[in-house]
Amino acid sequence: MRVRIRYSKLGKIRFLGHRDVARIWERVWRRAGVPVAYTEGFSPRPKMAFGLALSTGYESVCEYLDVEVDDGALEAAPIDMNTFPERLSLALPPGMEVQVANPLARGGESLQQSVTSCTWLIETTGVSRDQLDEAVARALAADEIMVTRERKGKRVVDDLRPGVLTLAVSDDHILTAELGTQPRSLRPSELLSAMEPSPEVRKVRRTHQWITVDGERCEPIPVAPPSTAPTEARAS
Repeated sequence: MRVRIRYSKLGKIRFLGHRDVARIWERVWRRAGVPVAYTEGFSPRPKMAFGLALSTGYESVCEYLDVEVDDGALEAAPIDMNTFPERLSLALPPGMEVQVANPLARGGESLQQSVTSCTWLIETTGVSRDQLDEAVARALAADEIMVTRERKGKRVVDDLRPGVLTLAVSDDHILTAELGTQPRSLRPSELLSAMEPSPEVRKVRRTHQWITVDGERCEPIPVAPPSTAPTEARAS
């Protein structure tokens, strides 16, 4: 059985990189007694696949993980999906919490392939509120936002404007932005560095990852709306 898990990553634990988070989950399966299926070969690994990578230092209330559970073990000890999120959360470090878990049908696209955009809350600094309003208006009015990136050791020129789906000042020095992920994810820091005047990133939180099902935009697993501002409160 394949299970999709939605979890949060808030507070100080946002400074852990992807590999560290993967190791945390490997320990969680053991601590929570989850019979995860393993790959074959000399060095077996849990069969799990993460969604879109989250930059180190960014918070999120919508991280996703698909894990394969051993079907044979489930026959002897079925998983109660109602209590499964709490069971996993108890094995996670402070700042990480499972919100919901759903069984999935086998097959289908991976999360990295199916997610088309993400919504972000971006707390900024270095500019006034008027300058931030001006930068947003200028970015939305632009036909193109050209930047030079380094990709596979080569410098390439890209237009960021098609990836800026929505952008607004939602609160004092906080931006709400929906940024595209196809064919390449547009990161909040890249957008801010290309704006004029250019704000600095103070804190970033991912609030939604969006997929399309039957022509409708939706989340891989929806949950109740999160709080709006990036904060340290959850990392006690």
